[in-house]
Amino acid sequence: MMSLNKRILLSATGVLLIFIVGIALALDRAFYDSARLGVQDKMLARLLMLMGDAEVDDNGKLTMPTNLLDTEFSRPNANTYAFIVNHTKKVAWQSTSALNKKLPALELLDRGVKDFSQIIIGGESHFIYRFGVAWATETGSYPLIFNVITDTTLFDAQIERYREDLWGWLGVMTVLLLITQMLVLRWGLQPMRQVSIELSAIESGRQENVVGNYPSELKLLTDSINSLINHERKQQKRYRNALADLAHSLKTPLAVLHNAVAIRHNKLEERTFSEQIERMDNIIQYQLRRAATVGSSPGMRPILLYPVADRIVKTVRKAYHDKNPDITIAIDNTISLRIDEGDLMELLGNLVDNAFKWCDRQIVLSAARHQERIVIQIEDDGPGILQHEIARILERGVRADQSIPGHGIGLAIVRDIIQVYGGDLSIEQNYLKGASIRIYLGAK
Repeated sequence: MMSLNKRILLSATGVLLIFIVGIALALDRAFYDSARLGVQDKMLARLLMLMGDAEVDDNGKLTMPTNLLDTEFSRPNANTYAFIVNHTKKVAWQSTSALNKKLPALELLDRGVKDFSQIIIGGESHFIYRFGVAWATETGSYPLIFNVITDTTLFDAQIERYREDLWGWLGVMTVLLLITQMLVLRWGLQPMRQVSIELSAIESGRQENVVGNYPSELKLLTDSINSLINHERKQQKRYRNALADLAHSLKTPLAVLHNAVAIRHNKLEERTFSEQIERMDNIIQYQLRRAATVGSSPGMRPILLYPVADRIVKTVRKAYHDKNPDITIAIDNTISLRIDEGDLMELLGNLVDNAFKWCDRQIVLSAARHQERIVIQIEDDGPGILQHEIARILERGVRADQSIPGHGIGLAIVRDIIQVYGGDLSIEQNYLKGASIRIYLGAK
């Protein structure tokens, strides 16, 4: 899913662009209408000046002076020209500037009617202002239509220049507003980014709680996160302490039962009771270890694998001093796992202990990175494990060889720990002709 910062930025940018385009279109339309109205007023003024120059005698004959008030009409090939039409649709007069110009055929106008419009003459756009009058004389009134025409060259150039300036300045304003908006959003969302950074630090184990000073909107969230983290740690500690207390409490009654059986000197009963007591002890130990497995959780610090493996090997070697096998630890000093140290020691301890039990003279403990996982492998040169026995020996209390001392729960514990951390376990033969156990765990 898109990040919150991108979602807000894109949505705000979209709204801003729509707003800017809407403003631009509104300003463009307003300027266009204003410029058109200005042309209309200017043409009306010229038309009124033209009417002021006109004279009609009693016979209805129109006369115009040589020097008009509006000198634009007196210039040949000017952009603005005029003509007057009588009631028979004939041109009664046209300005000097109308020479060599094509005059449009237009409908008559009623008296007092004004018309401003845009027409096409010779394939080019022109504005035309028309005014229908009834010129009164002593002998009667004579209908005349005054027409003023100007091309749209200056008008179009004005509109184009305005639009260039408008979109140019709006473009600059848009860029400045977007930059300002990005900076404001960055400043506004800084607490959110800080929370994310602190949560990443907690998850990686570099920090225990959210310690930053945040706005009131986020204060409830950060306080809830801290409360949840502290509650989980206290609950986990109480749980593990309770399990330890349970284990300690059960040891004494079991020891008393075992000693009481030994005193009776009944070999059959002694063996039966001892087997049941040992079974009870195995079940209790297994369940306690299984329940005490912490599993992956936020805030768990990465643990270097080599020091733990070396410490376990040295400890187990003391218990098997009579064998003293040749053990190789091929683990890089930089390999680490995000796992509880107690779980890691339980995991490696059971694997190393099994390897010492079953090996002849050689054990290899190695670890390597494979894609995003850590592969831990322990190999020995013992008798190995038959393929059809692999599933069976992973069950609690089952041993491959009853002649070898043990409780039969080591690999079951290994399996349960691996499942808690979302890993995988495989057992097969190796080049040493013994067992090869591989564990796949996440590196993060």
